[in-house]
Amino acid sequence: MLSSIRSFVDPSSRPPLLRAPLRLVETSADGQDTASRDTATPGTASGFVQRPALGSVPNTVSAPAWARHYRRRLIATDVVVILSSVLAAFVTRFWWGETASNFNEIAMSYWLITALIVGVWVVSLAANHTRDARVVGIGLAEYRAVVHSSVLAFGLLAIVFMILKADVARGFFALALPIGVTGLLLTRLLWRKWLVAQRREGNYLSRAIVVGDRADVEYVVRQIDKKNVSVYHIIGVGLDDDEGPDILFDTERVATVSTLAGVADAAAALRVDAVIVAGQPRGGSHFIRNLGWDLEGTAAELVVASRLTNVAGPRIHFRPVEGLPLMHVELPQYEGGKHVMKRGLDIVASALALILLSPLMIVIALLVRRDSPGPVLFRQERIGRGAKPFHMLKFRSMVNTAEDDLAGLLDRNEGAGVLFKMKNDPRVTRVGRVLRKYSLDELPQLWNIFIGEMSLVGPRPPLQSEVASYDDRVHRRLYIKPGLTGMWQVNGRSNLDWDESVRLDLYYVENWSLTGDIVIMWRTLKVLRDAVGAY
Repeated sequence: MLSSIRSFVDPSSRPPLLRAPLRLVETSADGQDTASRDTATPGTASGFVQRPALGSVPNTVSAPAWARHYRRRLIATDVVVILSSVLAAFVTRFWWGETASNFNEIAMSYWLITALIVGVWVVSLAANHTRDARVVGIGLAEYRAVVHSSVLAFGLLAIVFMILKADVARGFFALALPIGVTGLLLTRLLWRKWLVAQRREGNYLSRAIVVGDRADVEYVVRQIDKKNVSVYHIIGVGLDDDEGPDILFDTERVATVSTLAGVADAAAALRVDAVIVAGQPRGGSHFIRNLGWDLEGTAAELVVASRLTNVAGPRIHFRPVEGLPLMHVELPQYEGGKHVMKRGLDIVASALALILLSPLMIVIALLVRRDSPGPVLFRQERIGRGAKPFHMLKFRSMVNTAEDDLAGLLDRNEGAGVLFKMKNDPRVTRVGRVLRKYSLDELPQLWNIFIGEMSLVGPRPPLQSEVASYDDRVHRRLYIKPGLTGMWQVNGRSNLDWDESVRLDLYYVENWSLTGDIVIMWRTLKVLRDAVGAY
């Protein structure tokens, strides 16, 4: 069992790239290495898996140090926010009007109710795993869990108060929930920004090793590595075959720390937080089961990585059948109630935006007219849902002869695929350069949204010439309406290459949600503020 670890520890038996002793690592609360020591001889008590005595139950291992540290921060913040929200709701309800004169008496009678609300709310957040390492810092699951647990807590409290016939003011009860949920979401957002910043510096990450066949391991490591902010710090790999050389990437080297036979011992020696199984190792399901047993009592959790990508979590469900875990992937829905709600949001939001932004749009129109000869609005045929053409509106940001001048610039194209991109396009006017930087030239598309040709969020609206070059896979972009903004807008805009732009659009087509749309619109504001990828 220890042969692979032994060969890794012994410099003379390893490839030249790995001539360094294996280290046992201690980590601080933020996940940083604070101390390390070289292993002497493998098989000693320190560092390797200690099998429980026959008949004994393995110890339950707590979460990683960084997760415990971060959870304490969230608990303290949640308690402060909930208590403040309940007090704010109480003051708002009773400080004014006819109850103002009896405010102190009412406050004395409500202290028990207030304590009960705070206690149940805090417990509900914990019971619904809103602070677990698996949900914090990435995706929407954390925010959904906060909202769900808050509504659940107030539903339970309402039932209890009704059964006990407690005299609780409905206004106080109704105010506390939205104030508290808003406060919790805002503080979670702020903490997430802090956590993301820490992870960019290499802190608050789960140390992991990836095991399996070399090709599968390389795929998983690359997928984790290419994320801007990852949850895992890959410190080594365990390979299905002989240890062999390290896995090499552009500028980094991931060390081979074990064969499959010694994974559990390597995990204990390196004190990792997770062992990620890539693909289906040669040992099959028995290997994964036995590895789970071997990891009992260590600090490492077992994670199985699937080759299934670009599918959102809500579409994936696991269903055990006779001990076999079956993964169900829901097919995308392109019609139905969700799309009706999306259209309703488009109508209301675009109408309000047209009204509120009309003064700005008038000023922009005057500047465009004054800056260069030609019409204020630029109309261009684009292809919408179901391959139906429509005329997309924009404030003109180029000279009036831009279409005719394009042929002379094709040899200076900086884009890949079918899109023409040029950072310093000479056809762009002075005013147009400012409009493009902050995407103000796209404001007239609010009218396209209002009349149903576009949506607030969706794939980028393509030209007919682009669609003509689509293959069957890319044609899926036309299954829903194009958007004023989208995943391409918040992930680089013009800096994206063609393949990445297509991947993001196809992901959105199959996995969009109203919650996701709101997040994309919020992120769009930040992208526009920073003028990322605008030209």
